[in-house]
Amino acid sequence: MVLHLEKIIALQKKTSCIRNLCILAHVDHGGNEYLINLIDSPGHVDFSSEVSTAVRLCDGAIIVVDAVEGVCPQTQVVLRQAWLENIRPVLVINKIDRLIVELKLTSQEAFTHLQKILEQVNAVTGSLFTSKVLEERAEKDAEAQSSCTENSSADQVYDWSAGLEETDDSDLYFSPDRGNVVFASAIDGWGFRIHQFAEMYSQKMGIRSSVLLKTLWGDFYLNAKAQKIMKGAQSKGKKPLFVQLVLDNIWSMYDAVVTRRDKEKVEKMVTSLGLKVMSRDLRHSDPKVLLSAICSQWLPVSQAVLSMVCEKLPCPAEISAERVEKLMSVGARRFDSLPEKTQELKKAFLDCSADDTAPVIVFVSKMFAVDSKALPQNKQRPLTQEEISQRRELARQRHAERQAANQSAEKALSVKAAVEEESKEHFVAFARVYSGIIRKGQKVFVLGPKYNPSLALRLPEGCSVADVLPSIPHMACCTVDRLYLLMGRELEDLDEVPSGNVLGIGGMEEFILKSATISTSPACPPFTPLSFEATPIVRVAVEPKHPSEMPKLVRGMRLLNQADPCAEVLIQETGEHVLVTAGEVHLQRCLDDLRERFAKIEISVSEPIIPFRETVIRPPKMDMVNEDLGKQQKVAVIHQVKEEQMKIPEGVQVDSTGLVTLTTSNKMATVGVRAIPLPEEVTRLLEDNVELIRTMEQFSLFAWEDKTLDINQKILENIQDFKVKLESNLQGHKWRGAVEHIWAFGPRRFGPNILLNNIEGYRRPSVWQCLEREKETERAEIRDFDNSIVSGFQLATLSGPMCEEPLMGVCFSVETWDMKISVPQAQQDSVDEDSQPSEPNNDDQSERSDMHETSSNRSRSRAEAAGGSVDCYGPFSGQLIAAMKDTCRYAFQAKPQRLMAAMYTCEIMATAEVLGRMYAVLSKREGRVLQEEMKEGTDMFIIKAVLPVAESFGFADEIRKRTSGLASPQLVFSHWEVIGSDPFWVPTTEEEYLHFGEKADSANQALKYRNAVRRRKGLYVEEKLVEHAEKQRTLSKNK
Repeated sequence: MVLHLEKIIALQKKTSCIRNLCILAHVDHGGNEYLINLIDSPGHVDFSSEVSTAVRLCDGAIIVVDAVEGVCPQTQVVLRQAWLENIRPVLVINKIDRLIVELKLTSQEAFTHLQKILEQVNAVTGSLFTSKVLEERAEKDAEAQSSCTENSSADQVYDWSAGLEETDDSDLYFSPDRGNVVFASAIDGWGFRIHQFAEMYSQKMGIRSSVLLKTLWGDFYLNAKAQKIMKGAQSKGKKPLFVQLVLDNIWSMYDAVVTRRDKEKVEKMVTSLGLKVMSRDLRHSDPKVLLSAICSQWLPVSQAVLSMVCEKLPCPAEISAERVEKLMSVGARRFDSLPEKTQELKKAFLDCSADDTAPVIVFVSKMFAVDSKALPQNKQRPLTQEEISQRRELARQRHAERQAANQSAEKALSVKAAVEEESKEHFVAFARVYSGIIRKGQKVFVLGPKYNPSLALRLPEGCSVADVLPSIPHMACCTVDRLYLLMGRELEDLDEVPSGNVLGIGGMEEFILKSATISTSPACPPFTPLSFEATPIVRVAVEPKHPSEMPKLVRGMRLLNQADPCAEVLIQETGEHVLVTAGEVHLQRCLDDLRERFAKIEISVSEPIIPFRETVIRPPKMDMVNEDLGKQQKVAVIHQVKEEQMKIPEGVQVDSTGLVTLTTSNKMATVGVRAIPLPEEVTRLLEDNVELIRTMEQFSLFAWEDKTLDINQKILENIQDFKVKLESNLQGHKWRGAVEHIWAFGPRRFGPNILLNNIEGYRRPSVWQCLEREKETERAEIRDFDNSIVSGFQLATLSGPMCEEPLMGVCFSVETWDMKISVPQAQQDSVDEDSQPSEPNNDDQSERSDMHETSSNRSRSRAEAAGGSVDCYGPFSGQLIAAMKDTCRYAFQAKPQRLMAAMYTCEIMATAEVLGRMYAVLSKREGRVLQEEMKEGTDMFIIKAVLPVAESFGFADEIRKRTSGLASPQLVFSHWEVIGSDPFWVPTTEEEYLHFGEKADSANQALKYRNAVRRRKGLYVEEKLVEHAEKQRTLSKNK
């Protein structure tokens, strides 16, 4: 049935008859009037960002699970994404035909297998629900504890229940008797809910359909003698009702049509079911054609899925208050802390009203590129007879004019311009209306993800988009250019779209990069950012084959960045244009888009740029042959130690404990720094709390400038928890009081490295001062050039000494900082000019000076009051930055250095016969198997492994080739891991000499990675190219 545009527009106004849903899967899928906006999303883990953009615009989701493979890693990911967005899922168990045709299961075995799949899916949902309830319980406990502190003397009774007993979770789970499960085989065109069979058999057997509905799925059987449905089919060895009444019929259908090809039995079945099958289908040589013809009439999959969607998934007006609050609470801000005007908009969300008075609220989840030919205004429409005759006349006139030679050149130019215009890409915003009616030509506010709705309070009361307003950060005003109805690949023009509908908006490419919120109210908050499961980790440098086409590449990469929600485009310090993607498949798609759609030029792509991190570890206790280092006799390799010492220049002192002391070139300051490895838990904690560290840094910055920053109570509680966790993980003598002495985090002021202030007598403001603002504490003073020390630390952690990669998990403890600042300024300047130190960090220095201008003025005034004349941002500041950076690097080199590699978790499903070949590929690529388990009811194994990102390129293809396509891996970025081997290792003990030989030239994985990175960056690589070279001698001439 073809729906006309007018019919769809009429349905758009009935909010209760709209269903917005997406298909989430990792496999193929193919009364009242309802308008269904169906968004399909790719199943590969690299494209989980596309799932996130789809899920945000929907109210429900169809989860498609393979009946053979069951719950795969990607199924768990999409269930979690649906849970996080508070959308209601329904389940389709697809490919049941494979249980019959491939696995040759009996109907009883298939029933057990389907029960297990349902249990697995419900187990994932149950774990998500449990974690949510426990979190809420923990929050309540914390609140109760804080309110009961004053009554601590009274007797307290602790309630040990976790809150799970009181919470109703019956609506969460999938169960066929609740109607939210469809059993299907999309390829054969059939699918059903047990409601269909319950109604069918209630007429035949005279049992109420409500009774059958409750007993068709479960441990019930039919007692033929008593004509009753009894419980306990499994214990009594009876056939369950679902097998007897449902599966046996389907199995006998496949047996007659596909396996035995029994024409007589097929005709009997067709007649008894009252179906009409065309004679050509009955005669067809492929039995699947006949099967599809019968099943698509008997149990049409479309009818089963659509009836489930209409009954079980909510309409836009049924959006929950919890989901609205979650969407409106940006970052860590709670809904209660939003401005009052903003909180009032919650009612508009819940009403989902299409009145003219309701504020327009639209969320754009992504921008997608459309060829200009596909836009409705550029499409050819059927011509009337009058238009045809007019065009005929025009064609005759042009033919006459073409005879004139002087017209030909102009014609060619105009045709060329038209072709260029046609080939241009246009961007359409993929969006959903949550409130009001959006109209063509309407003026609206476009709110970026970082927009702060409290800034709207400064605007005059009752202002609208039409007024001339002062500029507010991350807010733009624009006019809605065009509205589109998305009909598959087709776009249809619309004049207005009421709330609850999914739509496309044209002309927004200048205002929206990837996602945004559109509203007529400036008090509207930006929606919570989309959560992406895949992390962009794979980088390549891109350049055009012909340098003259560089502008086209730059434009193409800008368009790609806008079109792909997960891809990132950046320009490195070296000038390279770098593309960052989620994985190998995603990278290939992005490069194809760049070549064929956005840049339309030939491009050269570098080898993947693998990210590494540099760290230090505790001195190892075992050598490379697993012998205890303490009990061994060192071999005479003193020359090696001397070489290491020669690398440290004059003026740098390194003591036996690893403390490095360095003096600036003008001899006016001395800095002593020690590098200490951070515990793994602390590094992970710092990585997970980047946003909190940023907030703390921002507060400190405001405090230095004598301003105040309002921080929500929830964030302060999170910062307090973060501090407590840090203290609990930094235990032991050397970490005593370390958390209170944290000076800064780095690199970029929020990274996984710490600068500690262990200078005697220097008590500076704490990084935790946002927690201490309520306490009456004496104000600590900041020393002059404090910022230079921090800047030096930031630069040192941004690029380490091994291969200029960022540091990770390193703590730099500043133990001495002596300065002689009594020298007059003029003399100091002359000293600086004579010494002419190399200053690679001028840009960074100027940025710091802009940021802390007020701070520098305050420092100058303090210095002048003290009788000195110190310029905190003069030449001496640069020398101190360089000295601090070098001191940190030498302190780092004084400890055992290691590289850290980015790791993928790899989940592979494979059969037993290909396990050996799969393990061979994994071990060849430095992979490590963590877990191997057999999937119940199948011959499939699930293998969980970790694999370095550096070794992952071509891994999926190689596994598929070696296993003949029977194993397919899913790679997701997981964590950073220290590479065990020392990149600077040389044999030092007798056992190592015996084992590795004097040259010790066996493969060193860490050294290989280090040299590859240094070579790519153009740094010096120490390697022997020719060894033991001799002149070639021939037999004829002895030269």
